[in-house]
Amino acid sequence: MMLSVIICTYNRAKYIGGLLESIAQNDLSKADYEVVLVDNNCTDNTREICDGFAQAHQDIAFHYCVEPEQGLSAARNKGIREAKGDVLVYVDDDALVDSWYLRTIWAYMNDNPQIQAVGGPIIPQYETAKPVWMTRYTEELLGGYLYFGDKVRDFPAGRYPGGGNAAYRAAVFGRTGLFNTALGRKGDSLMGAEEKDIFDKMRTLGMRFMYLPQMVLHHLIPPKKLEQDYFDRLTLQIGRSERQRTRSLSKAKFLHRLGMEGVKWGGTLVLLAGYTMMGAPKKGWKLVLFRRNVTRGLLGR
Repeated sequence: MMLSVIICTYNRAKYIGGLLESIAQNDLSKADYEVVLVDNNCTDNTREICDGFAQAHQDIAFHYCVEPEQGLSAARNKGIREAKGDVLVYVDDDALVDSWYLRTIWAYMNDNPQIQAVGGPIIPQYETAKPVWMTRYTEELLGGYLYFGDKVRDFPAGRYPGGGNAAYRAAVFGRTGLFNTALGRKGDSLMGAEEKDIFDKMRTLGMRFMYLPQMVLHHLIPPKKLEQDYFDRLTLQIGRSERQRTRSLSKAKFLHRLGMEGVKWGGTLVLLAGYTMMGAPKKGWKLVLFRRNVTRGLLGR
């Protein structure tokens, strides 16, 4: 069995070298994996950094390709077409992995042929101080925080792996289809939901995906992602992405999602009250802003 580590990147020269080096330090045999880097029209020195990595690590099968269609979904689909592995491992381009990361995926997928995908914890690593308004909920939003304990388990109902820390059997996409290019980030746009779309299809088809606690991704968070403008744009696009995804499925799916938004508002107001009583109102009001923007996007505003 071979893994294809797929990295889709757009102007992340600041981080791409560190990620590639962390992959090179993995203790899985080099014969058991390849690295496929998909350049989604980078205008920085990403290519130069990758060429240097390939030269320094000639024992690693490294394939550099360009996807001219802008968008993360298009880049992920390019990775599927270029990969030679039995298992496709998507790793965010602004992250680091541990030395046992690939071995963890390889061993589990090799020993459990009935499992079609896996994902693991995502731990934000801040470049500056963590804001006082940050909560577990806003950290999931801005840093991709994901943690379901230290035991292997099915993902909870309604939850799924983070798109930048997920491994799928290549055969999955023959059943679900490829990533929806109408969803996902494009350049500086913050649209999303393309990985949720795939995992929802997998659940409908009865395909299992598991949480692996040792499959840890360390997600690097720059100051820009903590600014109000980024927060507002991201949360608005979450709503717009959900509107587009559910409406493309059926009117009933969209109406159900609208109903769930009302439930989420109830939970948000309960949290606001709780944080206020704890003397941390900023945490609660940030969640209200989060919900407001998602609702606006969901309603098409």
